[in-house]
Amino acid sequence: MSKIRVAIIGVGNCASSLVQGIEYYKDAKEPDFIPGVMHVDLGGYHIRDIEFVAAFDIDKNKVGRDLSKAIFTPPNNTTKFSDVPRLNVKVERGMTHDGLGKYLS
Repeated sequence: MSKIRVAIIGVGNCASSLVQGIEYYKDAKEPDFIPGVMHVDLGGYHIRDIEFVAAFDIDKNKVGRDLSKAIFTPPNNTTKFSDVPRLNVKVERGMTHDGLGKYLS
């Protein structure tokens, strides 16, 4: 079966939790309990079938970095609960449509 290819727009705290969670639970078995996930296998796809293929952000400290590093770059402050290996996904500069937050101004 093919992979589920995911692009992230905004490499913030939610993205950090998502990327870490995929890494943390990639080897989960079907009967395992995973908080926030009802089924390890959904329609024949397993958590490990999720593949990050692109990421965009406007923070100069995240742009150009591998996604695995950008998710831990301040001002992100999500608790680190999983080591994430290099993903070979370079964070690209996104478009600024809604202004800059107070931490980036």
